Parts: sequence; structure tokens; C-alpha cells
Amino acid sequence: MCGLSFFILILLLCTISPPKLLATGARDVLAPAQAITGNQTLVSAGGTFVLGFFDSRSESFGRKNRFLGIWYKKIPKRTVVWVANRDHPVTDSAAFLTMTEDKNIAVVDSNRSFVWSSDLAGIANGTVAMLLESGNLVLRQGNGQDVWQSFDHPTDTILPEMKLRYNEKTGLAQRVIAWREVDDPSSGDFSVGPIYDQIVIWRRSETYFRISQKSVLGLQVSSTSGVQCVVWVSRVGDEFSFSFFIVGRTAPVRWALEASGELKMMVWVEAWSEWHPFWIRPSRFCDAYNLCGPSGACDCNAKPPTCICLHGFVPKNQTEWETRTFSSGCVRRVQLQCSKNDKFLPVKRAKLPDRSRMIDKKTELDCRDDCISKCQCTAYAYTSTSVHSDGSMCLIWYGDLIDLEIDHNIYWENLNIRLVASEFDENQKPMKFLLPVVAIGALLVGAGSYFLVKRLRSRARKRTPMKTMILEDVDLSDTFGRDKGFSEVPLVEFNSVQCATGDFSDANKLGEGGFGSVYKGKLGNGHEIAVKRLSRGSKQGHHEFANEVRLIARLQHKNLVRLLGWCTDQDEKILIYEYMPNKSLDKLVFARSVELSWEKRLTIIMGIADGLLYLHHHSRMRVIHRDLKTSNILLDNEMNPKISDFGLARIFEINQTEGNTRKIVGTFGYMSPEYAIDGVFSEKSDVFSFGVIVLEVISGKRCTGYYPCRESLNLLGYAWQLWKEGRAMELLDRAIKRSFQADEVLKCIQVGLLCIEENPADRPTMNFVVSILTSESCALPLPKQPGFSFGRNLRVRADRSPRSSIYGLSESTLEGR
Repeated sequence: MCGLSFFILILLLCTISPPKLLATGARDVLAPAQAITGNQTLVSAGGTFVLGFFDSRSESFGRKNRFLGIWYKKIPKRTVVWVANRDHPVTDSAAFLTMTEDKNIAVVDSNRSFVWSSDLAGIANGTVAMLLESGNLVLRQGNGQDVWQSFDHPTDTILPEMKLRYNEKTGLAQRVIAWREVDDPSSGDFSVGPIYDQIVIWRRSETYFRISQKSVLGLQVSSTSGVQCVVWVSRVGDEFSFSFFIVGRTAPVRWALEASGELKMMVWVEAWSEWHPFWIRPSRFCDAYNLCGPSGACDCNAKPPTCICLHGFVPKNQTEWETRTFSSGCVRRVQLQCSKNDKFLPVKRAKLPDRSRMIDKKTELDCRDDCISKCQCTAYAYTSTSVHSDGSMCLIWYGDLIDLEIDHNIYWENLNIRLVASEFDENQKPMKFLLPVVAIGALLVGAGSYFLVKRLRSRARKRTPMKTMILEDVDLSDTFGRDKGFSEVPLVEFNSVQCATGDFSDANKLGEGGFGSVYKGKLGNGHEIAVKRLSRGSKQGHHEFANEVRLIARLQHKNLVRLLGWCTDQDEKILIYEYMPNKSLDKLVFARSVELSWEKRLTIIMGIADGLLYLHHHSRMRVIHRDLKTSNILLDNEMNPKISDFGLARIFEINQTEGNTRKIVGTFGYMSPEYAIDGVFSEKSDVFSFGVIVLEVISGKRCTGYYPCRESLNLLGYAWQLWKEGRAMELLDRAIKRSFQADEVLKCIQVGLLCIEENPADRPTMNFVVSILTSESCALPLPKQPGFSFGRNLRVRADRSPRSSIYGLSESTLEGR
């Protein structure tokens, strides 16, 4: 049928008069019986792309050849993004592009021979060829429907909005094929396209490089040119697709497969007048496909990177491995015997091996059981993915593991490799003797401590003459909106608190901080409470206790924790709060971040901002918290954030802008530079802490720790470095599985960076922050380098307790150098 239509078109061209040449004025539409030839062009409506003929003097052809292509109009160095007749060049200048009577577009030479054609049948009248602003050449019908597009027939370039598709059912895939040489657009040896949710580069028919979706999703580029580029792999029905789009200001961005086999993401930098590559693969030692042979793993964390055999495996040819020839791979030390007693070796952050099989299983346990039930199964992975509606899928492998790579600096998956049980026995033998000894020792120490404390408490306790009440009589109803004074917070009997907490049983302990422990309590009527028992050894305990009761009693806001009562008994100092079932924010963000969707994180950020705005501007007192951190943000049963721990807070007068203290208390990592070094605190000190929390919530990473940036001291410096390089979206926690709006994420990152600027005057107020977060469109200033982000210019003397958890308070003392 296609051949017949092609023959008919030739007859038509031989019998009709030459087509009418396009008018000199630039247009984006080619109508029936019109043509372009020579230097005539079509130009997209916005003037971004040009369609026309260009010359090539490739040595492979040995002569000057002409091709029909699309390139950027405003870039001085011609960059061709699509070629129609790449494998069928024309050699005469009389060749032209026309729209034939049957509404196809065709390249025709001077002999009226078809060189290239869209070659469709049954195209309706009124169809025209149109060059879109996206660089897509389409055949558009009168009803606006496109029946053909150049995006479905790519050459070596992927443009924004273009999709490369793979059909799981038919096995058909679209591929981008590299040019043969720099000046020869004919099809080269390398091609790239999606296979399921992977991006694969082939060299002829052999796999050359393979990358998983997690290595490219959310990839960002070029803050220098103001571009944010988001890569996405998706699935609709049986079809997988790979695409990318641009966020924010636009500068030309393209992916190109080079003749050398390198896949590059490039941005046009106007200041340099050149294309700048921001991402290139393959480019590392471990990028070569199956470099380490069957069941061998490439370790990117080694210095230098090298191939290794995992636990339970040994080199197949030890002599070759000693000469760094790894192609023979690894073999099992003990072969599998198809036993249900086999165990799995977890390998963290691995690029999953090639040739996996997808199994429809709902839970990880189902996935594991499926593998253990099949004798041929050698490994499984229960992996998160963006291409399945439930956000996860079960993958299993048979036989050797091919193209396995480990890199702890990349958020990859956990692979579970099947081994015989005996491979684990040698590691467990010492534990058989150690565990009973430790258990008995812990039991003896615990029992001794319990009876000693009971004896001391019974000697020291005396009845207080103050009027008290039992916990069951405390009003636990919502008191928001009341003017509640210090005297109205009930004083509770110590025995009642003891009873509710099981005598402060370790089983009820929720957490421990620098100023004491927090316990869960349950009243006779079923109500749950949180009991904060200040440490007896804390020198600041009395001051923090009184300060917290006075402040929280007068502060009522939906994003502040509510104080229900207090208790003193001899040297006991106890605060009673509403119970927060989801505990503190740090427990969720750093340990269970997979439970936090982007919508929940944004709600938490906005809730903290609202609470802080109330403290600074809308409460009866202007309050500076001074110890704002993720462990002091509590979450109720609906995940609403509530600010807690006001022991270090200070009250400001209406016209007061800052205060000063000789003793610096708080938590390092969240303290602003002016407070840590000079003891100066203000609203902007809290703003700094808020900015740190925003970056932690977005990234799922702690503010202190190791980050893959050479000069970076902490998360602040890492975030700033990514922002400068235009890769800000890389900061987003990869545990986020559901969809999110990239512009929302970028706005929050920018707000966080503005809040942590070194100069307090440059930081925004919470009023400004809340207005930005609640506004759909609002201009934001560009952030400057944050404080405490690069270099170690501060001598720190920290007397830290273990990292505080729910309701906890940690304290550090710092001295300026």
C-alpha cells in the first residue's frame, strides 16, 4: 500500500506543473502546491526554529550534499535538531520541499524523483504543514488535529515536549540515532531510547550504556542561564515514554546523542556563545555496560573505582582480576540448592542489574516469597517507580546479574541477592554468645537502677502544700481563642502523673533531649497526653520550666503545641502537653520520608511558617523561639505541624528589634551566624532556623553531615551549590513518589535559601515568607551565599547530648574565635 501511494505521487509530480514557490516573507505554514527551495525557509511563529535546506561536505559522501532540516534561528552556530532525508541526500540545488496534492510533504530533486516523503494515505483536505515553536514539524488538519509530526521520527536530538516511546506489548520503540560524523547527518552506529523505565544506548545491536529512571528523574541544569529542566519517565497503558520539560526562564536546551556514543544534555549559554554540556553519559569508569562481567559489581565509591565480588561470590578468574581484567566476572562460592532456607544479602544503593522480570506483587514480602519459591530466581528488588499507579513494582532476576553498579552518592535501589544460608553463619556465630551476655547484663543493671531510684524517691518525696488536681479533672477540650493566663494552667498532682505514665516507664518513653525526657501517658478515660519531665541535673531546668509555662499558657495558635498542665514535686519539674501521635518532624523526615508526599511537606512548611508568623507579629507578645528545629516540630494525627519547646524563648518589646546574650544556647546547625558568634538574636534568628528546616523537609537530609560538594560544610552549602549550578531540583527527596509541581518545589527552595542568608538584613520577615508561600505568582529576589555553608571559620565547643527527639531540647555552647 505504501509503495502504491509512493508510485501515485511520482505520477502526479510528472503530470502537474511545478509547485508555486513560497513567498519571500518568512512563514510557518506550507500549503498544498507550495514549495521551498534554495535559501527559502519556514520560520516558527515565535522565531525560534527554521526549516530549510543546508549543505554538508562529509568525506563519507565525498561531495557536497543537501539535506532538509530544522535548526535554531537565533543561535549563530547552526545547530540542526532534525533531518528529513538524512540517509538520502540530494546533490543539486534545484531540490525543493513541497506539499503534494494528496497532502503529504515530500523532498523532490530536479528530476522530479521523491527523495523523502511523509508517505501517509487518506489525509483530509485543508491539511497544511506547519513548523511549531517547539521545533516540531506537523501535518495539521483543519480541525486542529495533527496526523503526522517530526517528533515521531527523531534524528539525533531530543527537544522539550518530545517523547520517546516504548510499547511493552508490541516491543516497538522510538530511538534517537546519532550522526555518523560531526558533518555527516546519516545514521551512525549509536542509538538511544527507552526500554521499560530505563534509558539505553546501543552500539549497533549491542547494549553500550544503561541508566535507570532514578538517575535522570528531576535532573536540573543551569541557574547561570536561568533554566530548570525536569526529566520524566512515565507510563500510559502498555506505553512507556521518556521526555523532559523546562521550568522558569527559557534558554535553548536539548539532549543530543553524539557520534561518539555520548548522550549529552546541553544548554545554550548566551554569554559564552556556545552549547554547554551539563550532563554527559557514559563518562565514568563504571558507566561501561557489564564492565565487571557476570555477577560482578562496579564499586563507584572505591578510590579509584573498581570491580568487586559481593559477599558470597569470588572472581571466576583470579589472575585476570589481579591485572584489572574483569570481563570473566564472579561466581558463587557455594551454589544454590533451591532451598526455602536460602537468605538474601541486601545491597544498598545499587543500579539494578539488566534483564529483570516484572512480577505483579503488592507487597515486598510477596515479592520475596515469589523469588524464594522459584529455583531459578537469584535476586529480587521491591522498587519505587513513577511508571506504576501504586508507586512500586517487584523485579526478579534469573541467572547471572548483569551490569551491577554500587554508588552511595546516588539514590538508587536496594537489591536483595539470594545466597545459601551457610554464607551468613560465619557472621552470626559470635552473636550467639554475645547476645545472651548483653541481655543478662542489661537486665541486672536495669533492675538495680530501678530499685535504687525507688528507694531514693520514697525518702525524698514530701507533699506540696500547693493546691493540685488530678489529671482526669483537667479540661482537655480545645482552648484555642481563649485568653489563658499562667494561673489558669492547672497544677497537677505528681501521683496522678506517675499513674498515667506507668511510673515513667521506659516502655512509655517517647524521646530524650538535653533538658529531660518525654513520656506517653494515658488517662482512665482513654485520653492520651505527653509528659515532659525536666532533667534533675540540668542547671537551667528551673528557668526553662518557668519560661515555658508562662509563654505557652498565653500563646494559642493551631500551629503551637498546647499546654494542658504542669507539676512540681520536690526537684521534679513536669509539663503536660496534648499528645502528638505522629511524634516529631525529624522522626518522619529523616527515618520515614517515604511517607511524606510533596503535598504533605508543603503543608508542614506552611504550617510552621504560620506558627512562626503568629509568634513574631500576631500574638500578644513578640516571641523569639531561639531553638527552632525539626525535633521541636510536632505532628498531630492529621500531620499538622505544631511548634514546641519554648524553654529558650525570649519576649521582645513592640519596638525592640534585637537582643543580646552572653551564653549561647541552642542547637548547632540551626543557629544563625550572628547568634552563634556574637550572641545577637532577633526575629531573623528564627527566620534562619526556619530556612534550615525548609531545606531539611524538602531534601530529607539533616543540616549537618557529609554532602557531595567539595567546599560544602553542610546541607546549606550543598543546597546553595546546586542552586548556583542550576540543579536545584536534585535537592528534592527522591523518596517522593507521587507527582509534584516543580515550580512549587523551586519556590520553596528559593525561600529556604533566602531565609539562611548570612546578613540578617537580607533575610525576609515571616510575613513576607507566608505571603510568598500562599501566592501563586510573586517575584522573588535571588538568594545570596548562606551563612555557615562553606569553610570552617568558627571554633565550636559543643557539649551536646544525643540528638533530641520528640519534645526534647538539646543545648550547645559556642565561643567566637
